[in-house]
Amino acid sequence: MTDDSFSAEEYWDGRYAESDRMWSGKPNPVLVREAAGLQPGRALDLGCGEGADAIWLAGQGWQVTAVDISRLALDRAAAHAAAEGVADRIDWQQHDLAASFPDGAFDLVSAQFLHSPVEMPREKILRNAATAVAPGGVLLIEGHGGFPAWEHNHHPDLHFPTPDEVIDDLGLRDGQWEVLLSEEHERIQNDPDGRPTTRIDNTVKARRLPA
Repeated sequence: MTDDSFSAEEYWDGRYAESDRMWSGKPNPVLVREAAGLQPGRALDLGCGEGADAIWLAGQGWQVTAVDISRLALDRAAAHAAAEGVADRIDWQQHDLAASFPDGAFDLVSAQFLHSPVEMPREKILRNAATAVAPGGVLLIEGHGGFPAWEHNHHPDLHFPTPDEVIDDLGLRDGQWEVLLSEEHERIQNDPDGRPTTRIDNTVKARRLPA
């Protein structure tokens, strides 16, 4: 568990400061698969980390607003975007999504693995995410379905929702949304020693119907 004396921003800045790069630098495969056929427009990337998803979207022609709580992560992401030649297509914004949320309506709102060991109102944030989807736009949520196989210090108060629970928590209004995908799936993830293990994740994809 984390030390409650640290704020969420301090916690995540500390995590990113532990290494020069925390994540792989590659976009999340589910995002690539589910967004590849969409007409590029305005995208919102929640919890963008070091920016791989936002950079991939920008490379596909999207105008991206990318949000994270960690200034260190955002600075790394901006440098990566500049190196990839897409800096002009991404607006990097620092938000503690528990307290503030980006303005605007978006054709794609993506929340990839928006989990935190620091207390975070995930359900509220995802409802705000749904509100930010423009008519005809898509909400894409990818999350863990449980702890990794090597994680033995399970936190009894931490719950990983099922796809059905995610949809219920979103409170999508009948007649205004179409659920396109609601599934659990397996993913291969290497453990800290580099050995491949199987992990369960889940995907929710919903489209706001045109007005």
